[in-house]
Amino acid sequence: MSERVAIVAGAGGELGRATAEKLAAAGFTVVGVDRSEEGLKELPDGIRRETADPADPAAGRGVVDRIAAAVGPPEVLVNTLGTYALGDALTTTPDDLRLMIDVNLGAALWLTQAVVPYLRARGSGSIVHVSARPGLEPTAGMAAYAVSKAALVHLIRVLDLELRPLGIRVNAVAPQLLDTAKNRPFLTPELLAHAVAPEAIADIIGYLVSDAAAPMSGAVVPAYGP
Repeated sequence: MSERVAIVAGAGGELGRATAEKLAAAGFTVVGVDRSEEGLKELPDGIRRETADPADPAAGRGVVDRIAAAVGPPEVLVNTLGTYALGDALTTTPDDLRLMIDVNLGAALWLTQAVVPYLRARGSGSIVHVSARPGLEPTAGMAAYAVSKAALVHLIRVLDLELRPLGIRVNAVAPQLLDTAKNRPFLTPELLAHAVAPEAIADIIGYLVSDAAAPMSGAVVPAYGP
């Protein structure tokens, strides 16, 4: 069993995959978690895979417990999960809001609840969630998304207050726009010029979970691109 186990939720996506690769290169035993079994197949050999939907509280707790039993108690949790929807405040539907809250906020909370007992037992650990610029700055035309990401930012700050006394650091990175294969067809050349590669965000996450960032907790690091 490794003494340095990292769980990367959302590892079936491009940011999650880049993060899993970054942490594996840094010496962690990495377990990628995603509800998409197909997405997890894109992970390189050497990175373990677990299929689960962390937006489901029971599934999130179950997968963390399985990982701890099979690989070892985690030291790091990185949550790259997120979903996105356009729509202003007056046209947002209950289903829109529910989905944004369940995925962008709920998964972060349920995964944190699941991993904290292991981090508390070791007296240390690092959690990083991925927020977004609309969670820090009001943005028109994406009401449910922005509200869910703003709630995530507030959750991170609450978690910092509650978990820092236990030796657990909680931080976040907040991109504006990612240059991914999924996003690229919908981006104008002007927007694409300001998009940030997933690998660049993974580098920031790698720093936040490293010993070099030991003094940092409660930070939401902007990564808005050029």
